[in-house]
Amino acid sequence: MEYNLADLFESVVDVVPDREALVYVDHPGTGAERRFGYAELDAAANRIAHHLAGAGLKPGEHLGLHLYNGVEYLQTLLGCLKARIVPVNVNYRYVEEELVYLYRDADLAALVFDAEFTERVAAAVPQTRKLRHLVRVGPSPDGAPALDCPSYEEAAASGSPERGFGPRSADDQFIIYTGGTTGMPKGVMWRQEDLFFAGLGGGAPTGEPVKRPEELAERVAAAGDGITFFPTPPLMHGTSTLTAFIAFNFGQRVVLHRKYVPEEVLRTMEKERVTSVSLVGDAMLRPLIDALNGPLKGTDLSSVFSVSSSGAIMSETVREQFRALAPNVLVLNNFGSSESGFNGTATDDSGEDRGFRLRVNARTQVVDPVTYEPVAVGEPGRIAQRGHVPLGYYNDPGKTAETFFRKGEERWVLLGDMATVDEDGIVTVLGRGSQCINTGGEKVYPEEVEQALKAHPDVYDALVAGVPDEKWGNHVAAVVQLQEGAGTLDLESVQAHCRTRLAGYKIPRQLVITPAIQRSPSGKADYRWARAVAEAGGEG
Repeated sequence: MEYNLADLFESVVDVVPDREALVYVDHPGTGAERRFGYAELDAAANRIAHHLAGAGLKPGEHLGLHLYNGVEYLQTLLGCLKARIVPVNVNYRYVEEELVYLYRDADLAALVFDAEFTERVAAAVPQTRKLRHLVRVGPSPDGAPALDCPSYEEAAASGSPERGFGPRSADDQFIIYTGGTTGMPKGVMWRQEDLFFAGLGGGAPTGEPVKRPEELAERVAAAGDGITFFPTPPLMHGTSTLTAFIAFNFGQRVVLHRKYVPEEVLRTMEKERVTSVSLVGDAMLRPLIDALNGPLKGTDLSSVFSVSSSGAIMSETVREQFRALAPNVLVLNNFGSSESGFNGTATDDSGEDRGFRLRVNARTQVVDPVTYEPVAVGEPGRIAQRGHVPLGYYNDPGKTAETFFRKGEERWVLLGDMATVDEDGIVTVLGRGSQCINTGGEKVYPEEVEQALKAHPDVYDALVAGVPDEKWGNHVAAVVQLQEGAGTLDLESVQAHCRTRLAGYKIPRQLVITPAIQRSPSGKADYRWARAVAEAGGEG
C-alpha cells in the first residue's frame, strides 16, 4: 500500500464501514437530505468509477468537475481516484469563453456537470479538443440545448458497486486549478503522496503524521467518532475539498450544503451537532454574525469547537463580533494555497495593529526571490515551502520555472505572498506581490489597508486597489460596502479613521461606495473588479 488517496480512503472504509461518512442537506427543514455510511459512499464511488472506465476513460486522463456542492461531487472525485483518472475542479461561475480556456488548458477528456450549466457546457464543448464523454447531474432544463450524455443516475447504475480496480500509486495525480482572481487560472499538479502530507497533514493536521500508509486505518479503528466537519465554501475550491478528505482520513463525518446560505448553515450546525466549520474570510463570517444577531438569534452552537478560514483573512473586528456571540468557539485564520497546501495559523495577537502574523510549519520559510536564501529578520521576502510540493503547473512550463525550484536535493515552491520574519520565527504576511500598490515609491499591500477599513463601524466589507495617478504613479483607492443602516461615509472620515492605524502613504486617497463587494463564491477577493470600479471613478 502506498500514500494514494483512494487506497487510504478504502482502508478507512474497511475498518468503519457502518459509520456515517456524509450528510448532504439540500434545504434544511424540508427533509431533503441524503446520508451515506462509509461502505455506502465507497460503493457509490465504485459505481461511477466503473462507468467512467467502461466509457473509455484511461488512467492519467483528466475529468472536469463542473458542479455545485453535493453528493455527486465527492462521489465522482473518489471514483476518479479509484480509477486513476485525474480530477480537475471547474469554476462554476465561468462563462463560455472562460470554460473553453479551462477545458482546453486542462485537456479534459470527460466532464460531469450540473444540469443548470447545460447551455454554457453545450456552447463550450464543440470548441474543445479532447472532451469526449459527458455526464449530466439532474434533469435537463426546459429549452436547454440537447447533449448526447447519460444522466448521473444512469451512469452510476451502469457501474458495479464492487472495487476490482488495478494497483494505484503515490505518483497518481490530483490537479487543483487556481481561482484566477489575479490572472488566468493555472492547474497545480500534485502527486497524491505530496498532497496527503502538505494539504492533509499526513492524516493528522494538528498532530503527528502517520509513518506508514497502513497506520491511517489503524488510528481510525482505535479512535471513536463524534466529530463533524462542515466545509461551507464550494468544493470547487481546494480548501473545502481538502477539508472533506481530512475528515475521511479521521474516519469522521462530513456535512455539505449545495450553496452557502447563512441561515441554513446555522440551522444545520445546530441540528447535526457540527464540530468544525471551515469558511473563507469576513465575506462568509459576517453573514453568520448578522443571522445570529437577527433571525437565528439563540441558535445552539454548543457543539462547535472551531471556525477556521483559509484563502482570505477574518479581520480582528469581525472575529471579535463572532466571539461575543460564541465565546467558546476557537476562531482560526489559517494560511495556505493551491500550490503549498497548509503553511501555518495566525497568532492570537494577529490583527489590525500588528498585521497578519503566522506561526508557520517547519517546511515554510521567507526567502529572497532571487537567491532563494532566507531573508534577515525584518527584511521583506516571499513565502516558500520545501519538501512535499507540487510538480508544477499543467501545460505551463514557463510559470512552472518561475514558481518551482530546487535547493540541493529538495523541491521548493515560491508563493506570491510577500512577508517578513521576526527573531521568534513569526511570519508577518504583507500581501500578494502581484497586488502590491506602488505609490510615490512606497509599497502598499491591499490586505493591510482592508483590515483597517473593516475596523470602521460603518464598513461592512472593503477591497483596496491601486489606480493610476499622474503625481504618485498610483494612489490607494478604497471600494467599500456600508453596514446596513449606516449613514453617509466620506473620504475625509475614512482617512481620519485610517490615520490611527496606518502610515500616511497607506491612507486611501479615493473612496468608492458600492452596494455590494464582488467576491468569488468562496469569499476570495476579486481585485480585478475592485480596480475597474475604482478606475471608473468615485469620491477622491
